[in-house]
Amino acid sequence: MLQTIPKKEDEFEIIESYFKGLTAQDGVLLGIGDDAAILNLLPDLNNQLVVATDTLVEHIHFPSNADSYQIAQRALCVNLSDMAAMGANPRWFTLSLSLPRKLATNPWLKGFSAGLAEVADEFKCSLVGGDTTSGALSISITMLGEVPSGSAIARGGANDGDFIYVSGALGDGAAALSVIQGNKNNKKIESERLLKRFYRPEPKIEFGIKLRDVASACIDISDGLVADLEHICRSSGVSAYVSTRDVPINDDVKILCDAGSLEWALFGGDDYHLCFTVPEHLSALVDGWSADNFLDLKQIGRMTPCKDGFPQVFLDGSIVIQENRGFDHFG
Repeated sequence: MLQTIPKKEDEFEIIESYFKGLTAQDGVLLGIGDDAAILNLLPDLNNQLVVATDTLVEHIHFPSNADSYQIAQRALCVNLSDMAAMGANPRWFTLSLSLPRKLATNPWLKGFSAGLAEVADEFKCSLVGGDTTSGALSISITMLGEVPSGSAIARGGANDGDFIYVSGALGDGAAALSVIQGNKNNKKIESERLLKRFYRPEPKIEFGIKLRDVASACIDISDGLVADLEHICRSSGVSAYVSTRDVPINDDVKILCDAGSLEWALFGGDDYHLCFTVPEHLSALVDGWSADNFLDLKQIGRMTPCKDGFPQVFLDGSIVIQENRGFDHFG
């Protein structure tokens, strides 16, 4: 019996067939198909451009058997999460896709472009350019967004006495990775929620915009709570005290890992919630948002002066040892 082999497409066929339709959004004067895109920025100086780039590599950021639809959604969502952390409104993005020849086929590319389109449509951002090449599977996305001038939330604004919050339960990403890697699930929990959280994180765009006038510093939790909070500490020149009993963890994560769920929440990464700091006089406002069920916010600690002049993260008063700081892209 003859087997039909999917046709492999060249670079320009791939762009024309799968990605050119993703460019139709406001502000795009010239999109995919030329040497560079031309974007219409607002004519006044009341807005600033915010730019972020993330690269996802097979075997490091997603497994080799992942569906192309899921890979695309994950790639775009993690970039959108950087926009949320800055309080920015996403507008455009570029895509650089390195693709093995065996995947340069209609089924894989159709699934990938569909996943990308779904997320882009939800967050109203346009694909405006990029590059495709043959090689090991990796996806690099550069996201461009806008904020009113002077309103972006950076990592370096936290002060002694600020309260530390997270925008939701942590540990889901590490728990999902455990399921993906085939670790035994003796508790037989329902893993669909965890897998959705891994492949389709929920960028907190609207909440990030809401934080512009409230948060003193913000970061998205991609490498783990401790590792990312340490970035805030070093950028701001203050330390952080975290009460581990206040770190929110979903029940199914606790069931899956028992006593190890706290380590997942602190060091696991891939949660893509926001960790942010708020001055004491504004904490009641943020607590009110939680009471109104705007988001599942949780206050987990407070910023403190540096001991010995070095910014550090303290868990229940103890310094975090070097080996347990979180995900290392080169580890």
